[in-house]
Amino acid sequence: MAMNLYFYETDIGTVGIAEENGAVTNVCFGRDRAPGDAQVRETGTTREAARQLEAYLAGELTEFTIPLDPRGTEFQRAVWGRLLEIPYGRTASYGDIARAVGNPKACRAVGQANNRNPIAVFIPCHRVIGTDGSLVGYGGRLDLKQKLLDLEKDGLENL
Repeated sequence: MAMNLYFYETDIGTVGIAEENGAVTNVCFGRDRAPGDAQVRETGTTREAARQLEAYLAGELTEFTIPLDPRGTEFQRAVWGRLLEIPYGRTASYGDIARAVGNPKACRAVGQANNRNPIAVFIPCHRVIGTDGSLVGYGGRLDLKQKLLDLEKDGLENL
């Protein structure tokens, strides 16, 4: 089955959501970063993912329930799995994630896995910050990372 991709206009700009076999495989910001091997077609899965994303951005959803199928190495998938465990409105450092995957010295490798996260927002790589609390890396869009962290902080205050 081919990968399907559809673009949605959201509060954070154009977001492409790709799915295959009923699970989200990729999220891209803007049309130029979309996976090249996908057919542009809306499906029930992309529509539901977009609905959940809109609810999240509106502060109405704190946990996504759409099936995810990120493609990557075993280490990358382990890191992404740990990212899913960072609670809404909280952050963790690269060192925290490295320790959680059983390799405390793998901070750089964690950073690289975080950078290669194919399903940003749904797999919350924006919740990973520098050990000193600084915002570092988010696909070149630190403004978006800050916006998502602020959204979650405000959401926690309103729960």
